[in-house]
Amino acid sequence: MDDAKRPCVVLGVTGSIAAFRAADLASAMVQKGWEVHAVLTADGERFLPALTLAALTHRAVHTSLWEEGKGGRMGHLDLARLADVVLVAPASADCLAKSAHGLAGDVLGAVLLATESPVVMVPAMNTQMWKHAATQANVKLLSQRGVIWVGPSEGRLACGAEGPGRMAPVLEIVAQIEKTLRQKKGKK
Repeated sequence: MDDAKRPCVVLGVTGSIAAFRAADLASAMVQKGWEVHAVLTADGERFLPALTLAALTHRAVHTSLWEEGKGGRMGHLDLARLADVVLVAPASADCLAKSAHGLAGDVLGAVLLATESPVVMVPAMNTQMWKHAATQANVKLLSQRGVIWVGPSEGRLACGAEGPGRMAPVLEIVAQIEKTLRQKKGKK
């Protein structure tokens, strides 16, 4: 299948213990026939090696704001234009705060600021972090800007706490991306 005709998802992976689940997510999207470009934050890379995402997506993983794109352009601008959907899974509390306040100190933040495509966030963090007033204010602000949310799910977290904060199931995330792609296609 020609890349130009396949849906393109830019997958941002941030620093949450749930980052290991992004490997299954990337694999599921590739199996759908989608073009997947992974963006891995420095904190995300502490939980999931770039090599894993590269092997699953069959593409180099973007980790630096200073990567050169085609024709000498900045790589993050190419990713922002290329994306049919920007998906951040897992989206840590730090990522939500940076996104809400327009910080672009890494490649993911720059892609999020530069894209005109739909953004889907999949939060994953400790229950107390999710419930904190600052996080909820960031969620509200991002929602007002059109961010689409999947989760968080409830259950036992890696830290042993029970409650909201788990990364949503892969199938639920994929279903939302399919819906978002259909809606975007319908608007054209």
